[in-house]
Amino acid sequence: MVNDSISDMLTRIRNANLLKRQTVSIPLTRMNQQISYILEKEGLIDSFQVYPSGFITINLKYKRVAREKKPCITNLRRISKPGLRIYANHKEIPKILGGMGIVIVSTSQGIMTDREARFKGIGGELLCSIW
Repeated sequence: MVNDSISDMLTRIRNANLLKRQTVSIPLTRMNQQISYILEKEGLIDSFQVYPSGFITINLKYKRVAREKKPCITNLRRISKPGLRIYANHKEIPKILGGMGIVIVSTSQGIMTDREARFKGIGGELLCSIW
């Protein structure tokens, strides 16, 4: 039983990137599925598949730099934790690396990136930052 499924997901992706794995398997929750969809839409992962057995398989994306595989996801950081929730309105949502990275925000209209939340003018809980 995992208390914080989002940080578990981020840790599994981080560990798979360090080991240069092609795929990583994470437990199926709605939140993990929506975060995986955002990562695919933003081009940070190749694809993901949902299996009825209760797992999501994420195909990680790498780029070749001088005969070496470099992961597209450089860093993942959990912002709001179960012990300390962090909320922000649309004006206070931080920009990661001057807009190069993304912040995933849980809003009243669903999970979305920081750009979408600013465009719609809604704030929410800052889940994690990825760049």
